[in-house]
Amino acid sequence: MSVGRRPGPAIATVLIFLMGAAFLTQVVPYGQILDSRRQVAEAHEELAKLEAENVSLEADVAALHTDAEIEKLAREKLGYVRPGETAYVVLDPPGTPDDTEPVEPPPEPEDSTWVDRVWDFLSGGDIGS
Repeated sequence: MSVGRRPGPAIATVLIFLMGAAFLTQVVPYGQILDSRRQVAEAHEELAKLEAENVSLEADVAALHTDAEIEKLAREKLGYVRPGETAYVVLDPPGTPDDTEPVEPPPEPEDSTWVDRVWDFLSGGDIGS
């Protein structure tokens, strides 16, 4: 007597496998689509910033074509004066806080063992010190 196997579990397994494959083939491209949309939104934001900067730079270029702006820049940047004017340069006295960089006190020596110092040397932890 031959025992007949029912095709139900095999068909169910194949269907589950096919549904899983179909699901994966739809999820991966959907994630890529979402990522592409995010990149497009970021590109639009960057474009808006660049266009605003471009408008500002175009206004600066237009201002540079005026005699008043050229004179202002020559006075500010190059120290030019008109004939008959006297130019004064005010210097900060030496030793002002703007001239000197803050000096950090040296780090206090740590109470570390020779094992800690060797480990710091081998792992590169002593480089930042």
